[in-house]
Amino acid sequence: MQAGRTIFAQWMDFIPAHEFRRCVNRYGSNYKVSTFSCWDQFLCMAFAQLTGRESLREIEICLGALGPKLYHSGVRGHISRSTLADANETRDYRIYADLAQVLIATARSLYADEAFGVELQQTVYALDCTTIDLCFSLFPWARYRAQNAAVKMHTLLDLQGNIPAFIAVQPAKIHEIHILDELLLEPCSIYLMDRGYLDFARLYALDQARAFFVTRAREDFAFRRLRSLPVDKTTGLRCDPTIRLRSFYPAHSYPQPLRRIRYHDAATDKILVFLTNNLFLPVLIIQQLYQCRWQVELFFKWIKQHLRLKKF
Repeated sequence: MQAGRTIFAQWMDFIPAHEFRRCVNRYGSNYKVSTFSCWDQFLCMAFAQLTGRESLREIEICLGALGPKLYHSGVRGHISRSTLADANETRDYRIYADLAQVLIATARSLYADEAFGVELQQTVYALDCTTIDLCFSLFPWARYRAQNAAVKMHTLLDLQGNIPAFIAVQPAKIHEIHILDELLLEPCSIYLMDRGYLDFARLYALDQARAFFVTRAREDFAFRRLRSLPVDKTTGLRCDPTIRLRSFYPAHSYPQPLRRIRYHDAATDKILVFLTNNLFLPVLIIQQLYQCRWQVELFFKWIKQHLRLKKF
């Protein structure tokens, strides 16, 4: 009796197999591989993630229990813990990084018309990072403190659909500000960042790429006011001046005017100070944009709740 295809095989139909083969051929990872291909490895790890497996031995046992159904799920190679461990250790990770970019591009096109709360024509990104703790005995290369290991996951989140456009995992000792050097900046896009990314030389490079940024300002930098625009203080706004930096190194690093917006957040009773190089966007839109940056924190929360990072 024909029982039809397994649900797992139907899910994997959403993965463009031709694009996966292109990624594999790009790095020659199937060279001299006869029994356990990169596609088999991908299916095993996807199965582990979707079913909540937490070790290689558990993956082997669960897939072995499928019996003849394993072939109809798409897996052609023999599954053993040692084979899977060797594949995870030796196969080029860039295969799956490139495949992720293909899937991200597909997902972003599906959400191109979805609103995120602010009516803008430009693409808006939220940039932030989160720390993922690791076992020091298993990951000694990721030493963070005396007896701790950790990595930082740097994420550039497209707020239209809350889809990551860029993710980089680096040792936690590396300061998050260096990730600005790795971004491929899009002209006319808006980048939302917290104070950890306040480096005027890198922000000026972003400005020269004809992109815009909105970030929080520190209290310890000198500036001179060029002009001020009137604001409605009943909305929480306090001032909207255009400024230039005065201190030698910041002024040399960022010689262009900036907007320094002071806003009173009634919910927390705090004064927030924003810096942006967009001199024409309505001031309340800038405040609303920075509030949308919270979506990247919700993305990190989702990742840590659902992504299984145990012993792989």
